[in-house]
Amino acid sequence: MAHPRMYDDSDPTIEHLRKLCLALPGAFEKEAWGECTFRVTGGSMFAMTDNNHHGSGRVAVWVKAPPMVQEILVNSDAKRFFVPPYMGPKGWVGVRLDYKVDWDEVADILKDGYLMSTPRRLGSRTASVMDGAAATTGVAKKRRAGVGKPKKIASGRDRG
Repeated sequence: MAHPRMYDDSDPTIEHLRKLCLALPGAFEKEAWGECTFRVTGGSMFAMTDNNHHGSGRVAVWVKAPPMVQEILVNSDAKRFFVPPYMGPKGWVGVRLDYKVDWDEVADILKDGYLMSTPRRLGSRTASVMDGAAATTGVAKKRRAGVGKPKKIASGRDRG
């Protein structure tokens, strides 16, 4: 049985999210599980909407994220960021779109997920098209300051 459509195409939040995702080179939209999903041609899914998905009680987007970004964002603001079901154990981060949305930050998070989903053969070319974006656009670096600095672990040579 197919999932019922969970979103309204005329919702301004969905329209704004769609505009950000589809502005990325080779990105396209495909409905799956009753939600909007955004994918890279020849690559994989990098974002999915959460319109009260399975009774979540929120409007959000789940985004593929580089290592540690999920933890950094959730620890920095647990009301705006969360570990999404199903994809959370794979490092994806949930970003609420119904609570204090910073669209510039959402765009940066989406770019990170997009770059992770781009086929390797296109990755360097895509990064240069996106004004030299690296594997991480800096969202985690901006947030890391609020999480605390990692402790220096002394090696055997340092204890001497």
